[in-house]
Amino acid sequence: MKIKLSVVIITFNEERNIERCLSSVRGIADEIVVLDSYSTDRTPDICAAYGVKFFQHPFDGHIEQKNRALTYAGFPYVLSLDADEALDDSLKQAIRAIKQNWAADACTMNRLTNYCGQWIYHCGWYPDRKLRLWDIRKGRWGGTNPHDKVIMDNPATKTIHLKGNILHYSYYTLDDHYRQVEYFTNILSKAQYEEGKRASLPILYISPVVKFLRDYFLKLGILDGKAGFTISRISAWATYLKYKKIRLLQSSKSAQ
Repeated sequence: MKIKLSVVIITFNEERNIERCLSSVRGIADEIVVLDSYSTDRTPDICAAYGVKFFQHPFDGHIEQKNRALTYAGFPYVLSLDADEALDDSLKQAIRAIKQNWAADACTMNRLTNYCGQWIYHCGWYPDRKLRLWDIRKGRWGGTNPHDKVIMDNPATKTIHLKGNILHYSYYTLDDHYRQVEYFTNILSKAQYEEGKRASLPILYISPVVKFLRDYFLKLGILDGKAGFTISRISAWATYLKYKKIRLLQSSKSAQ
């Protein structure tokens, strides 16, 4: 069965990334839908130049915003991308082929991350398989903010893995990484606390060490050189920070 495809993207102040993302889906998208959170930079202008279907809504969570964006799609078959992502040529070719003969409910693909100019193949960052192309009548975004994921209604859904990579331009500088850690741990600690997660002192101090050892040695981050050490170190710091913030929530609630 031949299908038409909606490419759906959420944005907020993504002038640094959005043009690369939009350019990469030319030739496979039958429409491009952007749901913006009232950007104050050139994001809306760049989207206008590409002729996308452009909408705006206040940001109320990654999962919530991505599910809202799906409602603007004109076709039930959707490829969902983040603004800092793009498709490589192999993945574009695979998507063109699957559009001509849609034989699944969903498609997964690998994501390859660029960290401060270097492609990262270890640290648990690759292949980083993602489900991003699917029939939205059969699944939607779920998970725990900010770690969203597509969840299909039927666990036995037929899924095909496509060749090629989503190219993820994650962090341009170390400051970018540290800011994202602060932002994500704020969201994640609150979400996990509300789900009932608690953090003891042993967890606070042991978990970061385990995280570093796993990513740098077991996940072979050492093979990514200096970048692998930096990623593993900051990931360990993020683990510590998350549990520290959960403990602060515990203390504030017990004091009430």
